[in-house]
Amino acid sequence: MSRKTLLRRHAAFSVFKIFSYLALWKAALTCLFLVLKNFFFLQYKTALFSGKIPLSDADNPLDEAIPFKPDWVAVYMDFATFWIRTQGFLLETFGKTAHPYVKDFIFSMGRLYQTAAEVYRLNVSTTKRPAYYGNFHFIVIHLIDPHLMCIPSLHVMVMIRTYTKFRAMLGALGADAQFAAEIEAARKHAIAITESILYVKQHSVNCIPAAMYAMTRFDSKLFPPEEGARFVDALFQDGADGISSEKSIEIKTCIAALYKQFLDEGEQAADWKAPLLAFLQTRRHRRFQPSVQSDNGGLTR
Repeated sequence: MSRKTLLRRHAAFSVFKIFSYLALWKAALTCLFLVLKNFFFLQYKTALFSGKIPLSDADNPLDEAIPFKPDWVAVYMDFATFWIRTQGFLLETFGKTAHPYVKDFIFSMGRLYQTAAEVYRLNVSTTKRPAYYGNFHFIVIHLIDPHLMCIPSLHVMVMIRTYTKFRAMLGALGADAQFAAEIEAARKHAIAITESILYVKQHSVNCIPAAMYAMTRFDSKLFPPEEGARFVDALFQDGADGISSEKSIEIKTCIAALYKQFLDEGEQAADWKAPLLAFLQTRRHRRFQPSVQSDNGGLTR
């Protein structure tokens, strides 16, 4: 199966493939429940009962060096369907042999949302984002996303889990050499989606190292610090869209430094969340309102 097929296969086909196996239903439904509970329901509850959970700014001064690029939104919106497509690919290629691996992956995706919510339940965070409604994707984003769960970024966490676990699953199936092109395609697409969160202004530079730290604590075997370093190095490697080479290096340096800071602090902490919560505590809002950047550059609350 070609790289093009893996990246462009229709997600609906993969969803159908997953649900065509009764053995995978429990994992799929459990994952859906945990996503709804720990992201959507929790976020709406937080927005409706403002002031119950502290709100922090996640912005970094380097965000100003990254231009708003609405055309990246299609890449950004692909994060959920992408991980589903990787599992459809495995089921189509290996059939029932892949069931234990796919089931474990889907269960782990639900746990990923639970892990991120451990931070969200104690301290939510937001960034400045343009009040832009220029296409259907952005209309959907503004309608369904109160923009209160930035640190750690689930977009980045899901992407890291997708490409590292996909690689490990193919290795366990003894097919990593045969499907080396698909593994590399998955890694590059995960990088592109990570870059997209900055271009569409849904996240800050700070959100990336926070998510990387969360993933190292979630599964240090698949995402050790060495893999984290490779992940940072791969950002903007194919050329940054409207970011100078000097600024792209500065952004990557900042991400690497903050990731290391979180790791170092985490080694001394009794709880994995402590470094992220300490970081957020220094950036708290006086009032609970998500920040929105208007088209003329001003802030509305």
